[in-house]
Amino acid sequence: MMKRLACASLLALLAACGSAPVGPGFYRVERGDTLSKIARSNRQSVQSIVRWNNLANPDSIEVGQVLRVAPPGGAASTSGAVRSSGGASASAAPRPAPAESAPPAAPASTISLLWPADGTVIRRFDGANSKGIDISAAAGTPVIAAAPGTVVYAGNGLRGYGNLLILKHNAEYLTAYAHNRVLLVKEGESVKRGEKIAEMGDTDTDRVMLHFELRYQGRSIDPSRALPPR
Repeated sequence: MMKRLACASLLALLAACGSAPVGPGFYRVERGDTLSKIARSNRQSVQSIVRWNNLANPDSIEVGQVLRVAPPGGAASTSGAVRSSGGASASAAPRPAPAESAPPAAPASTISLLWPADGTVIRRFDGANSKGIDISAAAGTPVIAAAPGTVVYAGNGLRGYGNLLILKHNAEYLTAYAHNRVLLVKEGESVKRGEKIAEMGDTDTDRVMLHFELRYQGRSIDPSRALPPR
């Protein structure tokens, strides 16, 4: 239960740090939101929002996640009825969304990362139980900035993550580095790509490792897709 709460806290923090404005037709998930609430607020059906965003589990949306809430390319919503300018309801057969309306599998923009530490990957991203990857090595192994950015969090106030650093790289991307033995940078500092920012440790975990996360518009994505092959 505490781990789940810690995850929620981290999600909220990451979302707040990376909450760039979203464009028309999109909505950023806030704490307490449900898909049905978002659908009602935007006068859409839950089924339409699920389809437009390729959601595998409608009950699993994250704080900070950006959702499409309007038909792509001006296509008609399949909520079941279309209202004329006079307010009368005219029945309309649901039409499948155009093939090009499906969101891309990868983010619209990309980021290139360095491996944040040497070691063995002992756990990979799955998007549910693991929001990042875990890298195991000896205590004190250098942890480096995977990309240039600004430190937006440095501390141990999030239970379950130990000594944690969060770097903001631009309006869309953040990285998180957890369980460090020592933090070598402070909030507000700018860091260079490859700069040593911490030392690997075992704070708030049962073994020495680095838990590394990549967030795009507040949503966790697989960091291995942005890392070079090993």
